[in-house]
Amino acid sequence: METVKKTLRDSTPMRWFMVVLVSMLMFSTYWFQDFFSGLKGLMETEMGFTSEEFGRMIGLTTIANMFGMIIVGGIMIDKWGVRIAGFAFGGLATIGATITALASYGFFGESHSTQLVLMVVGRIMFGSGLEVVCVVATRSIVKWFKGYELALAMAINMGFGRLGSAMGIALSIDIGGNSVPPAVAFAATLIGLSLIIFIVYSVFDVKLDRQVGKAKAEEGEAEEDFKFADLVKLITNRSFLFIALLCVTFYSAVFPFIQYAPDLLVNKFGFTYDLPTGINYFQIGGSTALGNSAIFIGLFLFGLAFSMIPARMKTLSLKVVSLAIIFTVFILFIIGLWPTLSVWLHNGPKTSSLIPMGTILFTPIFGSYVDKKGKAASLMILGALLLIFAHISLSVFNSEILGYFGLLSLGIAFSLVPAAMWPSVAKIVAENRLGTAYASMFTIQNWGLGLFFWGIGAVLDLANKANLDAIRAGEMVYDYTIPIGMLVVLGIISIFLAFQLKKADAKQKYGLELPSGVTPE
Repeated sequence: METVKKTLRDSTPMRWFMVVLVSMLMFSTYWFQDFFSGLKGLMETEMGFTSEEFGRMIGLTTIANMFGMIIVGGIMIDKWGVRIAGFAFGGLATIGATITALASYGFFGESHSTQLVLMVVGRIMFGSGLEVVCVVATRSIVKWFKGYELALAMAINMGFGRLGSAMGIALSIDIGGNSVPPAVAFAATLIGLSLIIFIVYSVFDVKLDRQVGKAKAEEGEAEEDFKFADLVKLITNRSFLFIALLCVTFYSAVFPFIQYAPDLLVNKFGFTYDLPTGINYFQIGGSTALGNSAIFIGLFLFGLAFSMIPARMKTLSLKVVSLAIIFTVFILFIIGLWPTLSVWLHNGPKTSSLIPMGTILFTPIFGSYVDKKGKAASLMILGALLLIFAHISLSVFNSEILGYFGLLSLGIAFSLVPAAMWPSVAKIVAENRLGTAYASMFTIQNWGLGLFFWGIGAVLDLANKANLDAIRAGEMVYDYTIPIGMLVVLGIISIFLAFQLKKADAKQKYGLELPSGVTPE
């Protein structure tokens, strides 16, 4: 009787432990990517930044990736593996974050122009590593989970990134003590710590490679080297082309918006940047910042519990009971913290942070649905529709209630599309070329991100040109109608591309509408 040889990836606890380790890079890099969002107003008053300069700093983060840095990283991943690429580009992101932090303190010179230039340089270096780090994390998840709970694992990995975004947006003012430099230094430190954790991951990854390599040698298998013809095949594949273009239009309507969402809520609906004093906030050890952090981690754990625990119950009755218990505890959690949460709902950074926080709850649920039911292309269409509703609600109307529904819709859309998109790529592209595929998608995506990160700030200044002096004096507020209206157009294009993807898949038969592990006839 033949003995089935097990590897580390065949152990369920080990697979999920690897998710936690590799996802710390996602957590820290997404924190650094988005934490400036909660500091825009403070950067204007403390450091003299304009909206255009803020957008320029954020937008130029993507410049190296626009011109192929991610593809270089993707080829490195496919040719030399995730570990070398992870250390190389994670280290680059750490150095860039450190330069940004030092520049914010005036280490290279205290003039506004010097600080701006060096912070831009640091962000460019950080951005050069950021997207490849994301590819490393995604590629690692595929390596450990293909044939298992791939969509759910990807969703949870993405959840760590969203948790980093949410906490960065919401807590930067708390951590910085209403000052920009300490918040930047904290964010840079997180990336360095996550790189150390990646070393721990690499130890297990080396062992898995040895196990898998030995098994392939015994079976006479060998992987082909990367060829540039593979890149040509990717960009001429209709399904891959549509999903790559959908990636750029969808994310360009979400990530740039998140950078400006706190400022929009403050200017349009009268939200605050600072939490009001004299309220009994939830604290840990007398620290409101630690208390706020614990709330986010608690919400994250509830998101995991809702998506994972009922799914592992063997009978319907156990699923219902477990879901009821989790929901009851969740309601008690919200009630107990309502004095704090109710204030959050009128604070720009805290409310905006609920967009990525919502994805933590919904993305694993949608990821599990894609694993079991499929319908990935259809979910991308639904996500694009929700995106349009969200931006119309926030740009055209002045209703605070409708604004909350818009933010909720954006959070759900932000969950639907990634949960369906990233596992779909693994169906379209061979596993040993996924690094190049994801890198190509991120490269195209960065053209859109760079344009709209910078463009929203520039259009915001242009649309309010006649009132800029009064706005900066606190006598008037920004009008965000035109900048956010541009994102509605991206939503319309996203719907078109999602329909085209569904049509292409029907012809090419990759099985995007089928559950994980099911191949089309």
